[in-house]
Formats: sequence, structure tokens, C-alpha cells
Amino acid sequence: MSAQSKTQIFTNGRLFHDGVSAADAQWDSSMVVRDGKIAFIGPADAPEIKSFQEESGAETKDLEGRHVLPSFIDAHMHLLMLGQSLHKVNLDGCKDLEEIRSRISKYAEENPHKNRILCMGWMHSMTNGEAKASLLDDLDPRPIYIDSKDIHSVWCNSAALKEMGVQDMETPAGGIIERDQNGKVSGLLAEACVLLIVWPFLAEVLPMEDKTAALQAAIDAYHAVGTTSCVDMAMDENAWEAVLELKKSKGGSLPLRIAAHWCILPGDGEEDRIRQIDRAIELNRQFNNDTSPDLRVVGIKIICDGVIDACTAALAKPYTNNAHFEGPIWTPEMLDPVVKKAAGAGLQCALHAIGDQAVTNAVNVLEKHGEPGQRHRIEHLELTAPEDAKRLGQLGITASIQPVHSDPAILRAWPKLLGPERVKRAFAYSEFAEHGAALAIGTDSPTAPYAPLPNLYVATTRKSARQPDAGDEPVNGNFRLELAQAISAATSGAAWSCFAEKRVGSLEVGKMADFTVIDLEWKGEELLNAKVQETWFEGRKVYESRTDPAAPHIEEGATRQADVAVAVE
Repeated sequence: MSAQSKTQIFTNGRLFHDGVSAADAQWDSSMVVRDGKIAFIGPADAPEIKSFQEESGAETKDLEGRHVLPSFIDAHMHLLMLGQSLHKVNLDGCKDLEEIRSRISKYAEENPHKNRILCMGWMHSMTNGEAKASLLDDLDPRPIYIDSKDIHSVWCNSAALKEMGVQDMETPAGGIIERDQNGKVSGLLAEACVLLIVWPFLAEVLPMEDKTAALQAAIDAYHAVGTTSCVDMAMDENAWEAVLELKKSKGGSLPLRIAAHWCILPGDGEEDRIRQIDRAIELNRQFNNDTSPDLRVVGIKIICDGVIDACTAALAKPYTNNAHFEGPIWTPEMLDPVVKKAAGAGLQCALHAIGDQAVTNAVNVLEKHGEPGQRHRIEHLELTAPEDAKRLGQLGITASIQPVHSDPAILRAWPKLLGPERVKRAFAYSEFAEHGAALAIGTDSPTAPYAPLPNLYVATTRKSARQPDAGDEPVNGNFRLELAQAISAATSGAAWSCFAEKRVGSLEVGKMADFTVIDLEWKGEELLNAKVQETWFEGRKVYESRTDPAAPHIEEGATRQADVAVAVE
């Protein structure tokens, strides 16, 4: 009898049902899993439990009073990039250029066999906005690529610029190639240049086995933090090919459920953009809920603007520091025919909109061409006008949010960029929900740590998970979420956002047995001390934690304990 066909009885737990507040959260103590699905959930003294126990080969597991949640669904992430980031030089937390250079030099010395030095986690504020190749060129002769934390910029040394041939390129629409007064490329590629120049080049030079290994690393990392489903928000031909190759190598199935949004680039004009939509439509017809429920192309992704830290987010009023702003990456005139075509074909539209002007543009175009039943989404929603916060619920637009981006430790420059009054409108999560918008919580990994529990800590406290002892004041605590509300948004809300709610997202009879067992005190303030003990996918244990004081961390930012991840095949 296979593991999935066994009858498994889980008793003495606290099994979570959806709820908005602690008062209306519901709990059960027992669950039965058969054939990879939940066959029963309810009290331990229910007559059904005895009947299941009498079955031949039935196994009983004592949960020892631990909390059991539906396994998490990362509602906004980048799977291949997450896997690749696990092997990059992590610059997160660097205080200045000197520390950045030190970390890169150390990695270069320890990895002489690497063809390139790939880094991540740089923020413009670490180097006072400078990203010159000359600041890196003396570190190592190999190409150096440094992803910004938000993945909207790449800082390159001269060797990287040369191998990509950037000097002779024209700046693509929506992109930024920084040059000096003589027209020589100086080191920074931003916005559309990341999508059109850097990613395609690295996709071409990195072998397939590296990509599939990166995907497997991402899956293993997700299991260790209780996640078994994700919504990939920048799928392209390169990543899609790698996902299909990994699936093939695994016998046709993956222990991670993936819903993908095809990334639409500004391109060379409307005709080019429509061709990209046609490709998304083609893939949606092949990979959907009916034909491939665990690996789907559900819609498109459009990056309407940049980010506030780089002063590229589209704001209704200028930045307070007088930063020059070129305008949104996608104008309303560009958005209109693309959203019309995609929505008309039944695709979900996911529009990245961080600044309040970009949010207004996104709401307007979805109001014009979308239908509430299509569950269109706006990603990030970091700065919103009150009237747009109301319109989300009125129009049935999903608020796809990443609380980890509201961590006070990474927002210290915002008052200088926006002014203190506008900062008060940042990350208005509870307001979205109060006006009826569905919430879907993701991490935006690898732009931020992928672990859901610290993400939920920030959502419910508005305090820092990155630097909890730094003394930062909570950012807009009036917009925090209740704990039950946040967990629902990271499970059932995320499932609903991608039309997966009939299979996953909650602990209900008939749904897939995807769940996670957590040592947890039911308080938002205690989430940084919570610990994932087990992760189950379709009735099969895919991760088990065992404490080993001498062991290293699973992955920086994943948990605060020193654990060893045990993948259970």
C-alpha cells in the first residue's frame, strides 16, 4: 500500500479553520487523511474516528497539542530566482560600500571555480544611491552581478557589462541604462533592462542542470517553512522550460503546486505586446485547472511601475527629495489594449503597482475591462489613495500584499522620499479588507525572505522581523491585520486568488492533505519564536525538523532556531 493510500489519523492537535479575528477562528482536534485527501476533520470523540481506527493498517499520530494549519501558499514569488538566490552572495543587511566589497571579496576568494559572481540584497541606500562599475572592478576580474533587493535593478562591474554588450545597446522602452557624461555605461541597469537584458543573458549562459537544481533547492526551502504551493509572478520561457524539465525528471509530478502569471514586457510596441499575450493564452489552454491543476498558467503579469526606494514608483505627487522621475513603465495607453485582450481571453491580470498613481492606473483599467469573477489582482499596493482602497473591494480586485516589505527596518528612507504625511498611507492592508477586498499574502521572494511566519509577524504587529531589537516604531499600526485574518490570507485567500480553493488552502473534507504542524503560541507577537515541525504534501510528509544545537540554520531568514531540514522522500 502506498503512503498516500494509507489511512492516517491525526489526534490531539489544534487544527485551524478560517477566521478574521481570534473570536471567530474555529478549531478542531482530529483529522483523518486517506488517499492524499482529508477524509474527516472534527472532534476526537466523533464516532467516525473509531470507525477509521478499526480499518486495517490505519496509523495514528499524536500531534501533542501543536497547531496544524493548511500549508502556506506564497501568493507572490519568483521560483527560479528564489532557487538561484540561495547560492548567491547575500548582501542583505550590509551597512555601507565597505561591507558590500568585503562580502564579495570573501566569496570570490572562497569560490575560484565560479565563472561569475552573482549577488543579491543590495539596496540603493547602502551606497548613497551610487552603483558604479568602478566601485567593483578591483575586487575580481570575473563578471559581477548584484541584484537589488527589489529585483528592479542590477549593479554590474565592467566585466559583466562587457560580456552582455551593453555599451552598444539602445535603452529599451521602460528601461534605464546609466551612462556617464561621455555616454559610457557606468554600472546600473534598471527596470525593463533587468527583464530584457540581464535575465535573458544569464538564462542563456547558465546550464539547464543549474536551473533545475535551483528549482529543487527552492522547493526544499519552501517545505522547510511550511509552504507547498506558490503563485509565480514573473514566469517566462526560460523558467517555464526549467520547471517542465524538473517535472519530467520527477516522473511527471512536483511536490509543489504552481500557478504562474506570464510576464508581459513593454516590448517594441503594441503588436509585440499582443504576441506575448497570445503566448500566455496558448499556455493557459494547455495548463489549466482541468488539464494540469498543480502546474498552471493562470494569467499575465505587468510591471506598471518601479519601486519607491529607487524613486521609480509612479506617484501622484513628486518625490520630496526632487528625484527625477520618467513616468510609469506602462502608461494607461499601453495598458488598455493588453488588459482588454487578456481579460477577454479569460486570463487573470496581475498588475504590479506600488505608487499611488500606478495603483489608480491599474484600478482604472481593470474597472474598464475586467469582471469581478475573473479575480484580477493588483500586486504590492504599497502607497494607495483612500478612494482606490475602496474601489478594490467594489470591483472584486484581489489585494495581493507582501507584509515583509512593510518591515520598519527597510523603510527608514521613506519619510525623506515621500514626506511624513504620505508615509501614513503606506501598506493600508486592513483598510483594503474593511472595504471588501480579498487579501492574498505572499513574500515576493527572493526580494524578501520566503519564510511565511516572519511575514505574518510583520502583518500582525507592523514591527520589524529583520531587526526586532533595533527599536524601530511600528509602521502604520492602524493598518495591521488580525492573526487569524493574516493566516487566512496566506492560505485560503492565496488559494482563492488563483482559483485553487476547491483543492487547497483550508483543512476541509475532500481537499488535498497539504498542511503544516507548528509549535506556535497564538499571538502575533510570538510568531518569530514559532517553529515549523512538519510539512505534509498530499498526505505525504515532505519535511520534518529535528533540533541539533550544533547544526547551522536551514537558511538565513527561514527560522530563528538552529534546525536541520529533513526531506522525507
